[in-house]
Amino acid sequence: MGEMNKSTFIVSQMDCPSEEQMIRMKLEAYTQVKYLHFDIPNRKLEVYHVNGIEDIQTSIASLNLGDSFQGTEEAEPPEIEDQSKQKTILWWVLGINFGFFIIEMTTGWISSSMGLIADSLDMLADSIVYALSLFAVGGAISRKKKVAKFSGYFQIALATLGFAEVLRRFFTSSETPIFQLMIIVSIFALLGNLISLWLINKAKSKEAHMQASAIFTSNDIIVNGGVILAGVLVYFLDSKWPDLIIGGIVFTFVMRGAIRILKISK
Repeated sequence: MGEMNKSTFIVSQMDCPSEEQMIRMKLEAYTQVKYLHFDIPNRKLEVYHVNGIEDIQTSIASLNLGDSFQGTEEAEPPEIEDQSKQKTILWWVLGINFGFFIIEMTTGWISSSMGLIADSLDMLADSIVYALSLFAVGGAISRKKKVAKFSGYFQIALATLGFAEVLRRFFTSSETPIFQLMIIVSIFALLGNLISLWLINKAKSKEAHMQASAIFTSNDIIVNGGVILAGVLVYFLDSKWPDLIIGGIVFTFVMRGAIRILKISK
């Protein structure tokens, strides 16, 4: 085995766990790669490796994420954090997200709220990324890519159906959503996301996927607040429009998340 080197890349389009997973899966096959350190807020990737960097560089460039190679230097192997604590927290966060996907999807149909249905799909999108993070350790790359591809297309299909339903309700006389159910369920989803954020921050992890999970969960809290606001406006205006507008906005988030998941599968 050669000496340990650290090669640094700036990856301009790396701003969430999806891009991190794309890079991890791309470099998983290289035995010379010993450790990857992601700094998502600063779009920085550090690759700890032995031997040459040329193949690694080519693989990263093939993802078209706007990478630029900053150079290579000798380095000591990094201290690796305890993965078991992180895994436990990610399982809890995955459970909370998937649980609220089921709750919000069910109550969304009962209350005729497109905002709740869209938020449930946003929760599902996060669940998929957390699941991919958890299952990223070991396992065949081809199997992970198949899971990512199925998940991405499934989400696009659901988001497309959601958009179609929003448009149908815009142009036809549909019932006004049950605002009480919208507000109550969204408050519980908000509490679920606050608990998730507390668990992630409690880990005090510097690992990229944990930091990215915190960003994801913070975005979810904003979406929850949007659905609560839409519920309040439905009550005051006695109109379906606020629910349809927030539903349409959140479906665009879901579609964007699905496209990112599909990128992982390439």
